[in-house]
Amino acid sequence: MKKVMFISSTGGHLSEMLQLKELFKKYDYSIVTEKTKSTLYLKKKYKNVNYLIHTTRSHLISYLFKGFINIIKSFILYLRINPDFIVTTGTHTAVPISIIGKLLGSKVIYIESFANIDNPSMTGKILYKKHSNLFIVQWKDMKKFYPDSIYGGSIY
Repeated sequence: MKKVMFISSTGGHLSEMLQLKELFKKYDYSIVTEKTKSTLYLKKKYKNVNYLIHTTRSHLISYLFKGFINIIKSFILYLRINPDFIVTTGTHTAVPISIIGKLLGSKVIYIESFANIDNPSMTGKILYKKHSNLFIVQWKDMKKFYPDSIYGGSIY
């Protein structure tokens, strides 16, 4: 059975990723997100949940420090899980593990946020082309920013 890592930050990105929960039944899956009070329930609901440190850019010094720790944790998680595929809806939490995975042979599937109707996300800009194998947009207008992407429609 193929191993699939589903990774996103908290909030709307996580909400979008959980719309894909029907896929969890088809694969040996792992969920990776940031640890917050609002994500602790995931451990009770899903079988394989891992947490990274919650970071926000509003506190730059701690963001950089926690981001560095998350890169190390991401590398360790990647080696432990060793996924065939990484599916992500973003954001900053997903970038290191997506790049690590792509470099080490995993297929990376990035789904641009539903919230991005007419502007590309920073994560999308980073992962497009070089760091993803399949890049999906949820709005047709986003193809002007990502011409080689696949329009997949809304996951809601």
